[in-house]
Amino acid sequence: MKKRLKIAIYSGEIPSTTFIERLITGLSETGLCDIFLFGIKARRVTYSNKVRVLGYTNSKLHKAFYLLTYSLLLFFLRRNDKKKLDTLLLSQSKNTLNNKVKCYPVLWHKPDIFHLQWAKGIGDWIWVQEFGMKLVVSLRGAHINYSPIADKKLASVYCRNFPKVDGFHAVSKAIAVEAQKYGATQDKIKVVYSGLELTGSKPDVVRKTPAVFQVLSVGRPHWKKGYTYALDACKLLKDQGFLFQYSIVGGCDDIELLYHIHDLGLADVVELTDKLPNERVMTRMQNTDLLLLPSVEEGVANVVLEAMSLGTLILTTDCGGMEEVIIDGITGFVVPKRDSKLIAETITSISKLSENKRNYIATNAYQKLLEQHTKSEMITRMYDFYKHI
Repeated sequence: MKKRLKIAIYSGEIPSTTFIERLITGLSETGLCDIFLFGIKARRVTYSNKVRVLGYTNSKLHKAFYLLTYSLLLFFLRRNDKKKLDTLLLSQSKNTLNNKVKCYPVLWHKPDIFHLQWAKGIGDWIWVQEFGMKLVVSLRGAHINYSPIADKKLASVYCRNFPKVDGFHAVSKAIAVEAQKYGATQDKIKVVYSGLELTGSKPDVVRKTPAVFQVLSVGRPHWKKGYTYALDACKLLKDQGFLFQYSIVGGCDDIELLYHIHDLGLADVVELTDKLPNERVMTRMQNTDLLLLPSVEEGVANVVLEAMSLGTLILTTDCGGMEEVIIDGITGFVVPKRDSKLIAETITSISKLSENKRNYIATNAYQKLLEQHTKSEMITRMYDFYKHI
């Protein structure tokens, strides 16, 4: 009988982001492996019996009990392993109770693969290789594209540890290239795109040109999202007399955005809303005319994939791996980063598209998802990658 792979999917918090949750559920549905989740349980979540949740809550009492349990198990049944790990942690000045709470359960359960979802944590987990576990690291957006540029100490951590990693999962080809600057070798990197649950039939959501053109962005108010360039484009559109409404979901109460909106006199055409549950975000996207991604840095934005699955037209900048998904004039529209004038011009052009042209773009976009971004493809490729490692 073939040995079932034991795979730890570690993001530090349970549950995690949409991609990671899809990965967990998808792998468990294959029946080919057992999934282990370690970290802080932020809220209760139900998985299949192929997923073992081995986390702890953030209360001091629960963390103390959790640590005591695994300390005793290791001390009485795997004393040499415990001693070895304690020595490693001490040599790295990480021999703290908080680190032991994180590390002891992983050492006790010893998964075959330890898949770290956030590269910034690599210094905390390189030790797993000392106990026969294979270390896989995901390469995503901020952690690769700009964090090591802004933080020289982090860049040094990457350069020291990336050459030791057993395998890298990259969310785009562009981000794979960035990781090689810090010692990740091409032969160890596997590009696996985010996958969605798709029906196989193209969406029939094609809107006629409205009186007021609806534009939507979704994401936290962070400089990398490029919202200031979008707002500058809105100023140009308003001055031209173009009738539109721009909404940023997740931008509520951000002081910089509020000031920018006030300064440009856009309060009547720009709306900032709080974060919304995913179902409501999907409804908003389905009922908008255009999803705008004005970012200066991305991997492949999941929100764009979700909008494509709904038949919503996309306007994105040429940041990160977005051009691996959006082909200008074919599956959506692409403009250079930080070009507010061209964003405004392109929005105007999109608003004038015929219904046939909108349908053509939406159909091509959905076909691109079927070719490159299905959940089944993502899970198959990830599982094959784990086996190869």
